[in-house]
Amino acid sequence: MSAVERAIAQEKEPEKQHQLQKRDEGKPQTPEEQVAPEEDDSLKPKEYTFNPLQAEKELRVGIFYFHKGSYKAAVIRFREATRWNNNLAEAFLRLGEAEEKEKDWKGAREAYEKYLQLAGEDKRTPEIRKKVGKLAKKS
Repeated sequence: MSAVERAIAQEKEPEKQHQLQKRDEGKPQTPEEQVAPEEDDSLKPKEYTFNPLQAEKELRVGIFYFHKGSYKAAVIRFREATRWNNNLAEAFLRLGEAEEKEKDWKGAREAYEKYLQLAGEDKRTPEIRKKVGKLAKKS
């Protein structure tokens, strides 16, 4: 084989490899060759850090849903507000009210108890204590 023929053969070699790769792309891979898919960020559990602005936003949206009569959506928003700021007493009060409307007596009682813990002596405290007593009997 002459030098010219060898040079031509070497030039064609990458073409053959490229064609082989294309042909192999359509074939199913063996389990060893398969690559694990990347994790989808939407599937990861949401991480909450202290964010009072987001908590206030969730609280306002929850109040909107509550007044609209969409209590289930309100419960979701009030819970979100308590996750963003777990010292937001009003969010626990509103959560208790929404849970009560949804007839989730245990959830309402727990939310009211947390409100009482955070609010201390508030003008609504005696009324909420009575509600906690009634809810304890129901749940």
